[in-house]
Amino acid sequence: MEQLPAIIDYPDGISVIDARYHRPGRAAIHLITEGDKAALIDTGTRFSVPGVMAALAHKHIAPEQIDYIFLTHIHLDHAGGAGEFMQQLPNARLVVHPRGAAHMANPVKLIAGVMAVYGESEFRRVYGEILPISAKRIIEAPDDTLIELNGRPLRLLDTPGHARHHYCIHDARSASIFTGDTFGVSYRELDTNGLEFVFPTTSPVQFDPEAAHASIDRLMALQPEQAFLTHYGRIRNLSHHASQMHALIDAFVGIVRQAENMPDRQPFIMKALQDLLWERLTAHRCTLTQDDAFSLLQTDIRLNAQGLEIWLEQTLRQPGQAAG
Repeated sequence: MEQLPAIIDYPDGISVIDARYHRPGRAAIHLITEGDKAALIDTGTRFSVPGVMAALAHKHIAPEQIDYIFLTHIHLDHAGGAGEFMQQLPNARLVVHPRGAAHMANPVKLIAGVMAVYGESEFRRVYGEILPISAKRIIEAPDDTLIELNGRPLRLLDTPGHARHHYCIHDARSASIFTGDTFGVSYRELDTNGLEFVFPTTSPVQFDPEAAHASIDRLMALQPEQAFLTHYGRIRNLSHHASQMHALIDAFVGIVRQAENMPDRQPFIMKALQDLLWERLTAHRCTLTQDDAFSLLQTDIRLNAQGLEIWLEQTLRQPGQAAG
């Protein structure tokens, strides 16, 4: 029998299920239950599927009761398990941003792009096989799409900044937003006295600081009481975090602009990101040692540095544009 992943239940039928991605507490799959129907938000990888199916069985939710799988975006830590889930959840329909729908039906280019970064063996180790999904079971969700889960309205809002194929979900019932990566990353190990620590994710290849600022403001205009992040779970104190996110997006951009004329930018960007985040963690009164904090954040820092450099290069290629 599959061992249950960590599950945290919240009011209004919302549960956080650990996706078992790299380590416990790194990526979450969110479950919304409404009466005798349910939906999943993001899927983790193919290796996340057995644990989630065990969690559904533990909650006495039959596979046939899952009506929707929502993908906030198609990065594979969020969408890699979608094809396997669709095979095991016979009534589910996949709800995805229009920019991502074709890649879910035919993932060849998506797979090739990720393999180019990680190599085939590492890709297979982390993500396994990516299964295509019948286009007949895919719902494309443009901005302001309303999906009802057994009568419960869920509104999907186009929120670029992290990726152009990203939406967030507003659940008015619980005054919640399900934000994928748009509202940043927040690991529970960094919580201090009930206050979370949140920072942007600028991973390759579509980071857009202006769009990121606008998306955060759009989400906050909904006056949500809580946000559910794929990395990781529920956060509150959203006005504070929105302010911090805006400041850190600008600070990240400031760092990469300093590196514009450097022949080898990555070491400088990574060191500057580490210094900035440790300065903010110290002000946050983080209880982890510096070594433990960087061990927790090293993958995020590396990916953020890569994404920032790609943004800089794209900006410098635009006619008449300069990063500064």
